[in-house]
Amino acid sequence: MTTILLIRHGETVDNARQIMQGQTQGELNEQGREQARQVAERLAAEPIDAVVASDLHRAIQTAEIIAAPHGLVVETTELLRERDWGSFTGRYIPDLRGETWPDDIESEEALLQRARSFLIYITTTYPDKRVVAVGHGIINKAILAVYAQCPMREVQHMMNAEVRILSTSATVMNSTATAACTTAMAATASSAETATAM
Repeated sequence: MTTILLIRHGETVDNARQIMQGQTQGELNEQGREQARQVAERLAAEPIDAVVASDLHRAIQTAEIIAAPHGLVVETTELLRERDWGSFTGRYIPDLRGETWPDDIESEEALLQRARSFLIYITTTYPDKRVVAVGHGIINKAILAVYAQCPMREVQHMMNAEVRILSTSATVMNSTATAACTTAMAATASSAETATAM
């Protein structure tokens, strides 16, 4: 079984400003760097075999701080990128509530499929290893939904630098049952997943 320590990046300048970051690079603020340092301290004595991050800067920054005590190089993957918020990107989040969603936002079905592909990638690449994976609010929610086989709306939102532990295998993630569950989740999940996570 692969153990995944799923982490959301530390707070960023745009998190604090309530700006929808989406797939922009982002930059940790001092609070975010301190959050990452605190996670690094907590995990310093833990056995960690690999550190993987989204290829967006805010996730890489967080991952590098966490990886440092272990002397590990951060691997990156596009599968861990945040949801593409299309033309909502860069806007003030409170202003988006009640607006009609544009067609250029990444669909929930595509997001869940990407989350499942990430879990397959990690369990195939790092079998029986302990892996830190640093992602973002909504992609992490999708990963947790696929893992728990539940709708995204039932997954509790992750705070900045929060850690959740998953344990699974490539066999489980490649099973037809999981694939069917992912399809069902995409069909039944809320059409207006909250935009508060960035």
